[in-house]
Amino acid sequence: MNQKELQLRDPNAMPTSEMLQLVLGDSYAAYVTFQNAVPNLDIKQIWQWYTPYKAWFARGQYWQASGKKGKEKTLYWLHVYEGYFCVAVWFKEKNRTEALKVDVSKKTKQLIRDAETMGKMPTFPVIFEITTTESLADICALINCKKAIE
Repeated sequence: MNQKELQLRDPNAMPTSEMLQLVLGDSYAAYVTFQNAVPNLDIKQIWQWYTPYKAWFARGQYWQASGKKGKEKTLYWLHVYEGYFCVAVWFKEKNRTEALKVDVSKKTKQLIRDAETMGKMPTFPVIFEITTTESLADICALINCKKAIE
């Protein structure tokens, strides 16, 4: 898919179901299916205005308990385009081998292999462009992997 322009560009209009349905069109059903899976993954999705891109993004947040304290961890970023949405699951480069061990499709394993490393603290995104529910099981499997390893 060609990267079109990000949608949801009004900083004063937090995304609503109606807005998403209008922008996503036929892909909205896949979005709803993904949203229904999020609570089962023990994740809270939070919409926030992301200034560098001047658009709304959704973060999948997970509360990770460790010792007496815990911390919130971002498991994915979701962004919306005309007719589809993307979910990006970011991993540390040192965890690429673990991500490749997850029981996912050959296509997703190739996405993991091909993902370019970025940043000072080497990380890589596994980015899914979603129009149908086809890849949602793989996304959920990678999210569970990220919860377990980082």
